[in-house]
Amino acid sequence: MSIDQEKRIKRAHITLMKHQDTALYSGVMMMGDTEVVDGKFTAYTDGVNKRYCRQYIAQIESEPKLRGLVLHENLHVGLKQLPRGKDLWAEDPKLANVSADLVVNDIIVNITAVLDTTKNQRLVELPDGGLYDAAFHNWSMREIYNELKKQNPQRKKPKPQAGDTPCPNGDGGDPNPSEGGEPVDSDDDVININGKEVRLSDHEIDEHDTSSTKELSNEEVKELGDRIDKALREGGILAGRMGGGMPRVISDSLEPSVDWAEEMDQYVTSYMRGNEELTWRKMNRRHLANDIYLPSVENEAVGEIIYAVDTSGSISNEDLARVAGELASLCELCNPERVRVLWWDTKVHGEQVFDGDYGNIATMLKPQGGGGTHVSSVSDYIIKNGITAECMIVHTDGYVENNIKWDTTIPTLWLVTMHRGFTPPSGKKVMID
Repeated sequence: MSIDQEKRIKRAHITLMKHQDTALYSGVMMMGDTEVVDGKFTAYTDGVNKRYCRQYIAQIESEPKLRGLVLHENLHVGLKQLPRGKDLWAEDPKLANVSADLVVNDIIVNITAVLDTTKNQRLVELPDGGLYDAAFHNWSMREIYNELKKQNPQRKKPKPQAGDTPCPNGDGGDPNPSEGGEPVDSDDDVININGKEVRLSDHEIDEHDTSSTKELSNEEVKELGDRIDKALREGGILAGRMGGGMPRVISDSLEPSVDWAEEMDQYVTSYMRGNEELTWRKMNRRHLANDIYLPSVENEAVGEIIYAVDTSGSISNEDLARVAGELASLCELCNPERVRVLWWDTKVHGEQVFDGDYGNIATMLKPQGGGGTHVSSVSDYIIKNGITAECMIVHTDGYVENNIKWDTTIPTLWLVTMHRGFTPPSGKKVMID
C-alpha cells in the first residue's frame, strides 16, 4: 500500500503543534507554503516556505525522525537564519549552512519529551546523518560561524557566479547546476569542527534557496523578522498555557531591538554641562533629515568623549562606517570639547584626538589593528596615560577575554555587534542589530 507522504508531513505538523515542547513553533509552521515534491534533495527552506523531497522522506520510516526533519526546517525560519545571516551565506554558503544546522539540531537533540510511553517513542529525533556537536549548545549561527572560521583558516571562498542560489541536495548534486557556484578546492567538503575532521558528504546537510533573501533591503529583513517574531510570540502564548518553555537561542532572537544610535545620544547627552535652555534659533539637526523640527539646547557642552573601537577581524568595515557616521552625528548634537578615538584589538594600537571641528570626523578616522581581542587593554591604556573623560563608548563584537580587568571609573556605554551573552564589567550594554 502506497503511503501518502503529504499526509505524513501534515501529521507531523499537527503532532508538533499540539505538544507543549514544540507548540512554540506553531505560527512559524503556518507561515508560507509547505510542499512535498519529487526531486534529488532532502528538504529546504527559502526563509519562509518549506519544501520536502518525496523520495527522501519516503526513506525515513521513523515518525520521530520525520518530525525532527519538519522541526529542523521550521527552526531555520524561526531563527531568521537566512535573512539575518545573508552576509554569511554570501561569504561562505557551506560554512553558513553547517553553522545553521548545528544550531537547530542542538534544539532538536535537547527536546527529550517521550510521545508514546508504551513504545518509548520520542517526540522528535535527529534524522540520520544530522550534524550535531554538544560543544555548541545554545550558540547562535553567527557565533558558530565565526568560531568555525577561526578553526578553518585554510578555507577558500566558493567562486561567485551569476544567479548563485544554493539549492538542496542529498547526494552532492544540484537540482539546478547552472545556477550554483563551485568550490575552489577539492577539500571544501572537509571542515574541522572542534578538532575533528568532518566530511560533509557523510552527513545529511540540507542547503537552502537564498535567492529570495540575499537581495532583501534592511527594511525588508526587519519586516520579515517582525512577522516571524509575531508568529513565535503567538506560539509562545500557546506553549506557555501548555507548560512549555523557550530555548535560549529563540528568546535571544526575540530580544526587543532598540535604536542604538538614539541610546548613544541619550547616554552622552546625560553628561552635558550647561544651562539646558532650549532655543529655536538653532534647529536640532539630528532630526532634520526626517523633517522633524525640534529646538536644540543652548550652551550645551560635553567634556571629553572616549570612543574605543574594537578592530579585531570580526568587526566589519560596514560596522565601522555605520558607527563612524553616527559618531559624527553625535558630535554635532553634543558638541564635545574633545573626542579621543582609541583603536584596539589585543592592545591599543593608537589614538586620534579631535578638538572642536567635527564636520569631517567620519572621513578622518583611520582604523588600526585587526588581530585578536583583549578589551582589558583599553582600561590599561587609559590608566597608564592618565586619561580622563566625561564618558566612554566601547564598540566591540563582544567576543573578548573571560576575565576582563576593567579598573577605569569612566562611565561606559558598550555597543555590542554580535555576542548577546556578553556581560560588560561595568556600564550599560546596547546590542547593534
